[in-house]
Amino acid sequence: MSVRKDVWSWGIVAIVLLLIGAAAFWVFWPQLSQPHVKLRLGDGVFQARVADTSSEREKGLSGTAYLGQDQALLFVYERDDKWSIWMKDMNYAIDIVWLDKDKKVVYIVKNAKPESYPNESFAPNEPARYVVEFVAGTVDKKTINIGDVAAFDEAQLEGGRT
Repeated sequence: MSVRKDVWSWGIVAIVLLLIGAAAFWVFWPQLSQPHVKLRLGDGVFQARVADTSSEREKGLSGTAYLGQDQALLFVYERDDKWSIWMKDMNYAIDIVWLDKDKKVVYIVKNAKPESYPNESFAPNEPARYVVEFVAGTVDKKTINIGDVAAFDEAQLEGGRT
């Protein structure tokens, strides 16, 4: 009788662990399936998640708990425009950097706070092709300035999805 109880107990534990694993996979799959690219800007090298679809760009970093010091989110657009960034559902402040089609920094917003939503959004003075979001303080720590040129492999932006 006790052997049968042990089998049932271990079976329940295994099912619970499988359910936890499936839930974790479901939660993290969108981030894992997004392409990533190594991005160099200022004195920093960052592992950047790529947001290149309208739904990924709309979501951005909303709802995420944190962004590491060596991480970034790179928004990729098909054309140049004065792309606006909002802080909807953000949990921490960020630095925002706009790059033109040549990857040159054209505009910077430091320390954009979650409390700015819904009253404020952030947009550059001139058209940009890319927007990069970093944890607040990165622009100063990594000496990122207007006119700096970012480096990342555009070939990695395409076809990175599975």
